Amino acid sequence: MFFLPQNLDDYIVAHSQDEPQILQDLTRETYQKVLQPIMLSGPYQGRVLSMISHLKTPKRVLELGTFTGYATLCIAEGMPNDSEIITIDINEELESLAGRYFARFRESVNPTITITQKIGPALDIIPEVDGPFDLVFIDADKPNYLKYFNLIIDKMAPGGLIVSDNVLWHGKVVEPVQVKDTSTPVLLEFNKVLKEDVRLQTVLIPVRDGLTLSRVK
Repeated sequence: MFFLPQNLDDYIVAHSQDEPQILQDLTRETYQKVLQPIMLSGPYQGRVLSMISHLKTPKRVLELGTFTGYATLCIAEGMPNDSEIITIDINEELESLAGRYFARFRESVNPTITITQKIGPALDIIPEVDGPFDLVFIDADKPNYLKYFNLIIDKMAPGGLIVSDNVLWHGKVVEPVQVKDTSTPVLLEFNKVLKEDVRLQTVLIPVRDGLTLSRVK
């Protein structure tokens, strides 16, 4: 979703860090082989995630929603040696594609980073994963966002960062909710919870489809 005029958005992208070759290749293969390639974070949001990770330098990361691994690799760029990222996705058909690029990243960028793929419902897997986590990236099915938050909040390290994607939901958060819309009501409540939870310092950034940063106090 683009909320800025296209020419201004193009200017912003042109004056941000270039997308690494490995991500260009992953994008190309995703568009060739995968349905709904628009689910990729994309070059600009990817550079934002990379910057956040470089600033935070998280040792342990949990990602909810792998897809083909684009955001995973962006976050991995800023992780220090001997760090770990656990990424969860329900779609087993994409496991091998993402896995190939994770292996390539470890071979060409940082062999000390462990990237662990877990396949299945995140609601079942999260309780089995031990914290604490320095960074959690939520980019999975929107109707479960609140449930994900409630499962991960007690697994966060002090000062940990929760990054939530698609929180503007194509602008639907400021439009009348449609009767059959199961995602927007949850996102409205989710955004409210992140703002009001006294354990968090939260800012919503209008990057692409909305990105919220919530720091655990």
